[in-house]
Amino acid sequence: MDGNGRWANQRGLPRAAGHRKGGEAVRRVVDACIARGIPWLTLYAFSTENWGRPPEEVQGLMRMLDRFLKETLPEMIERGVQLRAIGELNMLPESCLNRLKISIEKTKQNKNLILTLALSYGSRQEITRAAQRLAAMAAEGRLNPSDITPDLFASQLDTVGMPDPDLLIRTSGEMRLSNYLLWQLSYAELWVTPVLWPDFGEKELDAALEDYARRHRRYGKR
Repeated sequence: MDGNGRWANQRGLPRAAGHRKGGEAVRRVVDACIARGIPWLTLYAFSTENWGRPPEEVQGLMRMLDRFLKETLPEMIERGVQLRAIGELNMLPESCLNRLKISIEKTKQNKNLILTLALSYGSRQEITRAAQRLAAMAAEGRLNPSDITPDLFASQLDTVGMPDPDLLIRTSGEMRLSNYLLWQLSYAELWVTPVLWPDFGEKELDAALEDYARRHRRYGKR
């Protein structure tokens, strides 16, 4: 969800204003996905690299996350949204982590859309943690290294139980993966738009879906 800061800068506003506007885009896209029968949506909300931003911006983002979760919990319950989260969640401030756990618990029975927030998430770090767990199992004699398969490796990732993404949408014209779901995106279709995330809505989502529908996914087989 790129472009919050640029959206604010273009309007002479503080970056926090762009992040708030980006929160509105999240609501629009969630509603649009439900209306279109899309069962899974994963949003890259905060990366491990984002911790390196100025402290005041990080603190503001954490406060915004706390407020967003509080404000949207009734909406998620009403709309049948099940909330999940991936990443190094223990790095979040205690108040945010507690709020996140509450939202996850109170929406766990919902079925209309599974919304996963990637928070304090980095794919290389995720893959490293999975490798460490398998290595520990092998060192303890509980696993033969020759038995490690792609499926077994995937079972140690944060996204265990989730389908691999069909489509990756990248806003603000960015042409890179940025340490996001590197294992899971192996055969995903990519769609890039110059539209900044705060301006992203149904029109852009439909354009991405229409383009995706015209593609032929071959998985290297033909």
